[in-house]
Amino acid sequence: MNKIKNIAVIGSGGREHAVAWKLAQERGQESVFVLPGNAGIPNSHSIDASNFGAVQSFCIKNKINRIFVGPEQHLADGIVDYFKDSEILVLGPDAASAKLESSKIFAKEFMKQYGVATANFRKFNHIPDAQKYIQTKTNGMVIKLDGLAGGKGVFVCDTVTEGLEALQVLSEKYGEVDFIIEDKIVGDEISIIGFTDGQNIQLLQASQDHKQLLDGDQGPNTGGMGAFCPVPEWNESLAQDIRQRIIDPTLKGIQAEGMNYRGIIYFGIMVSKEGPFLLEYNVRLGDPETEVLLPSLKTNLTDLMEATLTGGLDKMELEFEDGFFVDVVLASGGYPGEYVKGLPISIKKDDSLIFKAGVALEQGQLVTYGGRVLNIVAHGSHLAQAIQKAYQSIQEVHFDGMYFRKDIGQRKNNFLKNYSA
Repeated sequence: MNKIKNIAVIGSGGREHAVAWKLAQERGQESVFVLPGNAGIPNSHSIDASNFGAVQSFCIKNKINRIFVGPEQHLADGIVDYFKDSEILVLGPDAASAKLESSKIFAKEFMKQYGVATANFRKFNHIPDAQKYIQTKTNGMVIKLDGLAGGKGVFVCDTVTEGLEALQVLSEKYGEVDFIIEDKIVGDEISIIGFTDGQNIQLLQASQDHKQLLDGDQGPNTGGMGAFCPVPEWNESLAQDIRQRIIDPTLKGIQAEGMNYRGIIYFGIMVSKEGPFLLEYNVRLGDPETEVLLPSLKTNLTDLMEATLTGGLDKMELEFEDGFFVDVVLASGGYPGEYVKGLPISIKKDDSLIFKAGVALEQGQLVTYGGRVLNIVAHGSHLAQAIQKAYQSIQEVHFDGMYFRKDIGQRKNNFLKNYSA
């Protein structure tokens, strides 16, 4: 296989900035292109990344022969399939394998078939049938739209009334669609993300995302308001349980199905008093988990990517930086609802690690352009120090309406503590 020339990173958010930052540290900024990127990511090019022909032409012109895909939609749409006969190698699963994320029903049936520990579920495509079923639920439920919905197709419900209300919202927004209703598992949620060549999985550090808008995990779900790694309560006993109950059977299923899967696999896991259960698969890096996981990765990301694509993943031993990493997301006022764009961003000190997400450039001024605007990342020898440094750095940043959670990294993690005890 041809030696790596240049790399294209597909996507436009903080996750893609973190990937490009890590690769550029290793290879030089000029060899890492971001499509379409954003005004805050160096070497961004406004290519329509959903037009695979345009991506291919750009890659050929710029001697790019590796592609690192950020968003799930391009994988679900078949970017790996498009380049399968090309010398350009794409990190990710093909469209059929990407159904582990793009179809909740496919994923749950895969889990059930291969013995992956997960919540009991039933699938529906008729609202009245689902309404009858919900009336029988007494311990809470989770309702999930079958397809991709940008994180907005999941409803966590504690009561029958909440379940029926969620069905109403689902029906009004999407009409007659396929969805599942699964038992709600109570516990501490963690993200386990790894690289797989279909035969092996190499795991990054365990991390935790903060999905709710408000402190104390209250309010509506967002794309993620912050993250930290590693999880302090992580221990070998929990790692072995997750391997045996979730990761090993997943890998056996990938092999049994003959999946063309050379990319990233994300396990969204709930650790309960009964042990760890898999909530969902993603087939790409999480956001904002990436913004802490890649700074914490001492191993060369280029080498990890290449081993996943061309062989040798089983021989790699990943190394990580000491200490903890914390990412606090600075969001536009009103997010995840409506928000104002075009507000000037002031960054007084530029020595913080800041990954830029929803930004644009207007007359030379960096301005807000998305709901999640900036990721402020800090490193500390212990978690409390990393948290303190992140919030100190925020004091150097301003835009009108800037909103952020004040409690990133400060979860109690009672189930994890009980597990480690």
